Amino acid sequence: MPGFGLTLGLSLAWLGLIVIVPLLALFLKAAGLGPQGWWAIATDARVVAAMKLSFGTALAAALANAAIGTLIAWVLVRYRFAGRAVLDALIDLPFALPTAVAGIALTALYAGNGWLGQWLEPLGLKIAYAPAGIVMALLFIGLPFAVRTVQPVLESLHREHEEAAASLGANRFTTLRRVVFPQLLPAILTGFSLAFARGVGEYGSVIFIAGNLPYASEIAPLLIVIRLEEFDYRGATVIASLMLGASFVLLFLINALQRRLARDRMH
Repeated sequence: MPGFGLTLGLSLAWLGLIVIVPLLALFLKAAGLGPQGWWAIATDARVVAAMKLSFGTALAAALANAAIGTLIAWVLVRYRFAGRAVLDALIDLPFALPTAVAGIALTALYAGNGWLGQWLEPLGLKIAYAPAGIVMALLFIGLPFAVRTVQPVLESLHREHEEAAASLGANRFTTLRRVVFPQLLPAILTGFSLAFARGVGEYGSVIFIAGNLPYASEIAPLLIVIRLEEFDYRGATVIASLMLGASFVLLFLINALQRRLARDRMH
């Protein structure tokens, strides 16, 4: 193939310089502690609590965004209504909005004296300064990933398949389940993985609404910053390497599932 060697070499060189070398340096820094020192930091109760919170809230928000984002994409593609262009533009707002601004806005909304918080907290629904607030922040910043990955696939679907299913006697639910959903599933998984990856590493919007209480609402990225401020660079790199390793494994499994689904569709 003409140009394959040159383009592949440039791609690998750029990927190695921008991605692989910094990540390798991170792992080598963490490995300098030795197995016992690394394990002591990795199993520290505060680190474990922060990791569970970061990955748990990111997972919950990504699942919710995958479902709601698919519904929003369906509405934008399949229906024509007044204000559709405005709604479509609003989806991208979290991309352009600084994350700190999003965090401040959500805190003002859900705090005990906020517009919604003042009504929710008396009912026992505490959002701000709790894990629920982290989920709300991740829902906000992750929604565009879910919508924008599903929307182009919906637009490219051939309506003839649905019409053929209907002509064969399938009702709307059966058509959606057997014809439309299998074609959307790879895109839904892509949106889920992107929202999850963004949520795991999110910092700016979360720290304002989380409360940042150790063992309760302290996320792993914040704990890394705290370790750096304490000049505990090796401790920070261990936490960072844990996040990197766990994220890589989860994203690898999701991508493997996507490839399998794509192969099943082709056969």
